[in-house]
Amino acid sequence: MKNILSLLILFLTFQSFSQVKVLSWNLENFGKSKTEAQLNFIAGTLCEYDIITIQEVVAGHGGAQAVAKLVEILNEKGSKWDYRVSDPTSGSSYKKERYAFIWKTNKARLKGNPWLEKKYTLEIDREPYFASFEIGKKTITLVTFHAITKSKQPETEIKYFKFLPQEYPALNLVFIGDYNCPQSHTVFNPLKKMGYTTVFQNQKTTLKQKCIAENCLASEFDNIFYRTNSLSNLNSGIIPFYKKFASLKEARKISDHIPMWFEFSIR
Repeated sequence: MKNILSLLILFLTFQSFSQVKVLSWNLENFGKSKTEAQLNFIAGTLCEYDIITIQEVVAGHGGAQAVAKLVEILNEKGSKWDYRVSDPTSGSSYKKERYAFIWKTNKARLKGNPWLEKKYTLEIDREPYFASFEIGKKTITLVTFHAITKSKQPETEIKYFKFLPQEYPALNLVFIGDYNCPQSHTVFNPLKKMGYTTVFQNQKTTLKQKCIAENCLASEFDNIFYRTNSLSNLNSGIIPFYKKFASLKEARKISDHIPMWFEFSIR
């Protein structure tokens, strides 16, 4: 009986180490424009999750410094966090940005150095940012991305994502971020045919300028794509942080997007 109990405890412990909550948030113009009070609010929103990816970290105006300050605040909340910020993206026809990964060191271990995808820099203005994490004894590679705006036809960039699994056949890729395009668009069909599925369907993730009755969300732009044969979807959701503000105008000073999250275990 003792042996069975010990094995059960060992199994549950291993399971807890192989389960993580990943959160993605486009934090509009994340840099000097964010006050310390706003950074504290953001940290309070993020602290329950294990790996964070942020899009729209500004290339200048203190973007990297704002990430460092956010991590400093997170470290004051009881867990130890580490982070990496990308170089500015290389696209010339649209504004350059950075990406960031932030993670709890007791839940994930960074493997190697994160990298901006360089093969499609001519085709993709803000090339995706890759980071591999060891969770338990298994590894995933998160690919965070911020597409060009809807008016610029983001599908012209997203169509190159179908080549990335072939570029990195040994990696367990999870695509995550702001596509400025709904998951129902046909541009995602090649990924879906490869076994990828979306965490969210028909889930709007951007804020309107004004709420209409209780309806404050505008577009289905942010999502997560994962392979069902390599990850088990345990739970997911969005955080309607705007409800904590007196007005949508005040909430939009944090961001015009809401965070989305995904809890999974690696098969």
